[in-house]
Amino acid sequence: MSSGIDNETTQFHVLAVDDSIIDRKLIERLLKTSSYQVTTVDSGVKALEFLGLLEDHENADINKNTNSNPTFPPTGNFHHEMEVNLIITDYCMPGITGYDLLRKIKESRLLKDIPVVIMSSENVPTRINNCLQQGAHEFFIKPVQQSDVNKLRPHLLRGKSMENQPNNIIINSSKRKPIEECLSPSRLRAKLKELELVQ
Repeated sequence: MSSGIDNETTQFHVLAVDDSIIDRKLIERLLKTSSYQVTTVDSGVKALEFLGLLEDHENADINKNTNSNPTFPPTGNFHHEMEVNLIITDYCMPGITGYDLLRKIKESRLLKDIPVVIMSSENVPTRINNCLQQGAHEFFIKPVQQSDVNKLRPHLLRGKSMENQPNNIIINSSKRKPIEECLSPSRLRAKLKELELVQ
């Protein structure tokens, strides 16, 4: 029987997309070494099919061929039985690039919150910036190493904790300090006593 930490890690399912069999096998091995469950596919089209977004992509291609404005509809259904917790994809692939796949996922109402990581053997700053601006959580330069895979866990844990939060929690996103940090110790004590009286 594995420990609680290992058990928690094995529930994470990663979809790895790369047209290079060597890179695909490498990323699969690294992910499995880190106790992730891995599904690999060799193209963006197969990734869309696995995620249940292929029909929408085919409809976008039909729209493109009829000279209408091609957009990816923000819909899609999961056509697989396993939840995908993270997608890691190569940038340069024939047909649908990793960037196209990223856009498609982020435009999907159902999949937009899945973290996406892009990999490339080319260190092109504009490409990296475009991917990060489009919603990629990380951009790895190939060959991917174990230290890169270790950077995935916080994204997976963040996604899991967001799933487990009740909808009525309000997160304070303002840049202002909490009131307690602005009060002197004597004023803080008075404020705390007020709160105790109210309760």
